Amino acid sequence: MSSDFESYEQDFAVLTAEITGRIGKVPKLIGDEKKQMVANVEKQLEEARELLEQMELEVREIPPQSRGMYSSRMRSYAQEMGKLEADFKRSRIAYSDEVRNELLGDDGNSSENQRAHLLDNTERLERSSRRLEAGYQIAVETEQIGQEMLENLSHDREKIQRARERLRETDANLGKSSRVLTGMLRRIIQNRILIVVLAVVIIFTTMMAIFFSVRGR
Repeated sequence: MSSDFESYEQDFAVLTAEITGRIGKVPKLIGDEKKQMVANVEKQLEEARELLEQMELEVREIPPQSRGMYSSRMRSYAQEMGKLEADFKRSRIAYSDEVRNELLGDDGNSSENQRAHLLDNTERLERSSRRLEAGYQIAVETEQIGQEMLENLSHDREKIQRARERLRETDANLGKSSRVLTGMLRRIIQNRILIVVLAVVIIFTTMMAIFFSVRGR
């Protein structure tokens, strides 16, 4: 599941970077080129929303104990999406103003607006680059954490297996010890019975000897 989420993340990063670049081009175009660029941006924004929905569905499938990090990333992507939509709205408003200024012949204000938009777009591109770098760093850290967790689980499994082997050996030794003690106890009982029998025989023999000795006199 995480591979699907990361694939959506990469698509989203590429798509938002393209959207940011195209939003910056809107104020610099004229006529049909502007209309086509606006239409393309609207289409890409819709694709980005669909990607966010797919990512949200993937996050819902993640176990609750591992969902926190992905939810935080989703909030960041949603904020980025909101900023893109706001930037696009401002770009469209600027585009409308430029069309009006062109009709009215107000070229001075149009040039100033273009320079302002160019500065804004440069800043947006820099922010997008920083977000991409941060996202990549998060992905690398997540992969490292996952590898460490797998290594720890592997070590724990080996410890459990060794503990089980020691328990089996202990059980086997206890079984052997129990059998040895049982045999020893049996022999002790047999020896005691033999001693008692011998004592009875000796006493009986002694009494018979005394009896015949007295009778012979």
